[in-house]
Amino acid sequence: MQLRANEIRARAAASLRDEKLQRGLGMIRLKAVVNRARAVAEFGEFEALREAGRAIRDRALADLDLWLERFEREATARGAVVHWAETAAEACRIVVDLARRNGIAAVAKSKSMVSEEIGLNDALAEAGIEPVETDLGEYILQINDAEPPSHIVMPVIHKTADDIADLFQAKHGTPRKTDPAALTLEARQILRPRFLSAGMGVSGANFIVAETGSTLIVTNEGNGRLCTTLPRIHVALTGIEKVVPTLEDATTLLRLLPRSATGQAITNYVSVHTGPKEEGESDGPREFHIVLVDNGRSRLLAGELREILRCIRCGACMNHCPVYQAVGGHAYGWVYPGPMGNVLTPSYVGLENAVYLPDAATLCNQCGVVCPVKIPLPDLMRKLREEAVARRLKPFSERAALALWAWLARRPALYGLGARLAARALRRLGGERRLIRRLPLAPGWSGGRDFPAPEGRTFRELYKSSQR
Repeated sequence: MQLRANEIRARAAASLRDEKLQRGLGMIRLKAVVNRARAVAEFGEFEALREAGRAIRDRALADLDLWLERFEREATARGAVVHWAETAAEACRIVVDLARRNGIAAVAKSKSMVSEEIGLNDALAEAGIEPVETDLGEYILQINDAEPPSHIVMPVIHKTADDIADLFQAKHGTPRKTDPAALTLEARQILRPRFLSAGMGVSGANFIVAETGSTLIVTNEGNGRLCTTLPRIHVALTGIEKVVPTLEDATTLLRLLPRSATGQAITNYVSVHTGPKEEGESDGPREFHIVLVDNGRSRLLAGELREILRCIRCGACMNHCPVYQAVGGHAYGWVYPGPMGNVLTPSYVGLENAVYLPDAATLCNQCGVVCPVKIPLPDLMRKLREEAVARRLKPFSERAALALWAWLARRPALYGLGARLAARALRRLGGERRLIRRLPLAPGWSGGRDFPAPEGRTFRELYKSSQR
């Protein structure tokens, strides 16, 4: 996926003007937010569960190297082959080489954000191997000129049923249908032969379990099981941070993940993969390969932002973020949108290549409140903002304005005088309607709405008058 994170301001403005997108984003507020609240209320002691999830993830990250080494030992003992990939290019090369050595012409893919991150589909296509997305949302995006997902859980939240009806008619050459069930059946009929003919299946892994050498995925459509059991080779792609010590830890996190993502108590399918098919077993791959991807995660682990590695990719932070709710995922310009993307993207691709992402948040802490593993996302975004200023990555005008404000803030008398003058000037600018149509020096604040004019006196002046 092409990196366009530094274009977020222009892309966000375009998203705000897109009426169809705004209707689609409204479904997040109506469904995802409400469903999570209902699931949390029904569970009861959800805060205790969040604390347990945080502790599990911290325990794994504290000794990440040891848990990964144990995972490799256990997976290898059960017949799997573990590969280590330091970079995205190396991860792609491992998968492509596996496909070439085994004469694979087509790969059936289950949903995997890591495969999006490393650009696996492009690498396979360049090698003459056809990647076929089998998650319904990802399939829709793939046949729509390889459009990137706009959400990590609901990748086509930005599209309507009419959009998909038009797309299927154009790409499949079938009569136009608008009923969601009929569209789903049509996709199933197209994809079923691809499952049966694919020589290799590629999946992600929501968690990998050190004590058993297993990978675990959760899905609602069943395509994940078809990708991992029908082809003779199964490749699981996962970030190194996804390891958990025990199966019991994984089940604890499974109580958090679906409730936070879609408001479900459990997903339709929870699949645990341990080694290849053994003699006498009726299904499963003959070869099971696990690719452990670093791609910047070790660097994160050693830095101030390591808490973001607790993330279990539920999407709750973006569902509740007022910025994401307004502009959608494509505005963020890379694989990971929303508050988690505001931290992950600069960490993976370099802050200079995503310098405005940490600003794409109000720091209201909605994301921190709903994060199932208690990642302090506003604090992490604030650290990135500080780094951007320290490295002088922002425009001179912005840095100069901040420097002037800081200079005044250290001089209370001058700051108070400036505040009094500004309050009176803005009161006059508001006129009789008490509304400012264009705010001087900061027009963005009034670009989409009239800005309320202040009283004409500062808070301190109003407080003193009330005391008298």
